[in-house]
Amino acid sequence: MAVHPVLETVTARIIQRSRPSRGAYLAHLEAARVKGPQRGVLACTNLAHGFAAFPANDKLALKELKKPSVAIVSAYNDMLSAHQPFEGFPAIIKDAVRKAGAVAQFAGGVPAMCDGVTQGQPGMELSLFSRDAIAMSTGIALSHNMFDAAVYLGVCDKIVPGLLIGALHFGHLPAVFVPAGPMTTGLSNKEKASIRQRYAQGKATRDELLEGESQSYHGAGTCTFYGTANSNQMLMEVMGLHLPGAAFITPNTPLRDALTAAAAQRAAQITEQGEYLPVGRIVDEKCIVNAVVGLLATGGSTNHTLHLVAIAKAAGIVIDWNDFDELSNVVPLLTRIYPNGDADVNHFHAAGGTGFVIRELLDAGLLHDDVTTILGKGLRAHCTEPFLDETKGDDKPGVVWKAAVAESGDEKVLRKHTNPFSPDGGMVLVQGNLGRAVMKVSAVKEEHRTVEAPALVFNSQEEFMADYKAGKLDRDFVAVLRFQGPRANGMPELHALTPALANLQDAGRKVALVTDGRMSGASGKVPAAIHVSPEILAGGPLGLVRDGDIIRVDAFTGTLEALVPSEVWHARSLATADLSPNGVGMGRELFAMFRNSVCEAEKGATTFSLPSPIPTTVSLHDGHTVGNTVPGSDEDFSMKKD
Repeated sequence: MAVHPVLETVTARIIQRSRPSRGAYLAHLEAARVKGPQRGVLACTNLAHGFAAFPANDKLALKELKKPSVAIVSAYNDMLSAHQPFEGFPAIIKDAVRKAGAVAQFAGGVPAMCDGVTQGQPGMELSLFSRDAIAMSTGIALSHNMFDAAVYLGVCDKIVPGLLIGALHFGHLPAVFVPAGPMTTGLSNKEKASIRQRYAQGKATRDELLEGESQSYHGAGTCTFYGTANSNQMLMEVMGLHLPGAAFITPNTPLRDALTAAAAQRAAQITEQGEYLPVGRIVDEKCIVNAVVGLLATGGSTNHTLHLVAIAKAAGIVIDWNDFDELSNVVPLLTRIYPNGDADVNHFHAAGGTGFVIRELLDAGLLHDDVTTILGKGLRAHCTEPFLDETKGDDKPGVVWKAAVAESGDEKVLRKHTNPFSPDGGMVLVQGNLGRAVMKVSAVKEEHRTVEAPALVFNSQEEFMADYKAGKLDRDFVAVLRFQGPRANGMPELHALTPALANLQDAGRKVALVTDGRMSGASGKVPAAIHVSPEILAGGPLGLVRDGDIIRVDAFTGTLEALVPSEVWHARSLATADLSPNGVGMGRELFAMFRNSVCEAEKGATTFSLPSPIPTTVSLHDGHTVGNTVPGSDEDFSMKKD
């Protein structure tokens, strides 16, 4: 199937734009590569420390410098339901890797915070920055240089992006990502949202709200709505970093454990001693474009307009919101998963799942098949679904993959590319004199996608909610919620606003939200222009808005404008606010360095930079040098003797 011309154009533009930084990245990757086990570069005392506490047979294997060593980097904790199942994964992984003729070591743990717990709380202001902290923690785990590959255990919002960013800074090592799977279906997402709206109206008690939430979030596994956590899993599939179909198998089942074992063995097989597939080569420009397409085709989380930019940046690749916008115009919406529909991810998996989506997008020419994945060359190998294989005669069943179903099991949830829910991906770039922002409109009815109304300016969620509870917001308006960007307070998610705005919209009011904060994958039916960039602390014009200014938010034309006479607009000074409380309490003072160094949202809201320019030659561990011929190509690097 020929690649769609827009996909081809956007990809070519990204390759050209990224050429210097991608070339620099690949030079660093080659410089770090070692022939034979990576631990061979360590001095004897270093190596002895590295295996001192290991069982005798594993210690001998590590001492002999023949067998590969696989790192386990885990985001386990038992408060976070999505990560609680990881408790037992290291034992499964170690056993499986031994059977593959290698050794696995638990290299380190990374933090994993739950946005569901911190939503609307001071701790939420650490959430986005936890992504870079996780990347740094991953770097610490791998810095011992004992490892030839790594398996990464993570699911939720900032955790998978942070793990992948960290992995890409060790891009010479192969990487296999291992999910834990979603919890079983509980109270429907539609019923949960209804209770939240009734509580915001004062029509449900706190006990009723807590009971509804507890029936929805009721066991081990990922929340079942299609927010950032489950968008992460979809992206790992389409980027070829999962074993096919691994994303949405529920925890504590034989198939889940078999997939974990198979992932561990695959990591052992793709080291430098075998079929060498380093993650820094897998995640190239085409892989990143595939990730954007997969996000758009499934109505995924707006958080990935930050995270994918940051992930790409870690691999020396430069993307921006224009790329998302152009692809969204041609990528059809193939799924309806809450909040874009009533189904949850378990229903989606049962209807055909990730293999179905990948096949449909490949058949439409909307994904690059000529990429490398953890299975080798070609994404079409991921158009499959896993099943238990009990024919091995082993004490534990293995996994067998079968072709994804030809027809959707439920066309209310999943469709072919020839009959999509929408011809576009439902994510829109809006821009104008207020800056640039992202709108997710896949769950917004067409009649609500354009709002022109007076601004009501707020500096916090609490200010907004106080006016709502006081009955002051029963009118048409655009809520301008400012000082919520990464420099101001860490760019928290603003879910507390969703039930209130939804109630006002249901009551017939024309309402919209404009903010430099985040709404994430739980963005719902109210039009919201989010991630406004640049933020006020970076000189952004959102600080020029005053109460009563007419604001136009138009997803059809891509407009984000304050309809204020030019001479009046330019005569204004940027608003200020006392942000000192944002930096104190609940650990926020520890993150001052992040707030002071973070870049703007469209550049990924990261605290790290693109790879440095390519040196003329780089010395390798084995005495060779690597030279660059045409910067930016994954085929350009040649080995040569000094």
